[in-house]
Amino acid sequence: MKSSQVTLCFLLRDGENGAEVLLGLKQTGFGKGKIVGIGGHVEPGETDAQAVVREVLEETGVVLRVEDLADAGAVHFVFPARPDWDMQTTLFTARIWEGEPEPSDEILPEWFPVDTLPVDRMWQDADHWLPVVLEGRRVNVVVTMHTDNETVASSHSLLGQGGQTPGG
Repeated sequence: MKSSQVTLCFLLRDGENGAEVLLGLKQTGFGKGKIVGIGGHVEPGETDAQAVVREVLEETGVVLRVEDLADAGAVHFVFPARPDWDMQTTLFTARIWEGEPEPSDEILPEWFPVDTLPVDRMWQDADHWLPVVLEGRRVNVVVTMHTDNETVASSHSLLGQGGQTPGG
C-alpha cells in the first residue's frame, strides 16, 4: 500500500522570551485532541509546497508564499498495525507570512516557545525530530510506531540523505 503524501509547515517567530513556533490543537479527524504541526494531504496536481501553502491558509488563515518556505526535510511514518495510516511527510519552516493565525474547524492555532514544546500533548514521535527542524536543520527520518499506533517503536535517520535525529 502506498503511503499518503502529507506536508507540514512550522511558522517561526521571535517572541518576547525567544523563538516561538506555531502549532495547533487538532479538532477533527486523524490526531484529534493532539497538538500538531499545521498542514495536511497533498492533492493531485499539487507540489508539496503548494499543498502546505493551501493547508496553512485553510487551517489558520495565514497566507504563505511558496518562495518563503524553507525545506526542512522529511519524516516517513510507518504504522505496522495500520498500514493505511503510513505517511510520507515533507517538512517546511517559514519566517515570512501575512496575517495572524485564526482558529478553524480543524485547528486551534497556538504559539509555543521552541525550547519548551508541549511534547506531552503531541504525537510521541515529535520529540525525535521536531527540535532538529526548529534549530534550522533538515531531517530525513523513518519513524515506526508500535502496534498501539501511539508509541514509537523506532526512529532512525536515513544516513547520507541530509537528516539527523538525536539518539536516532
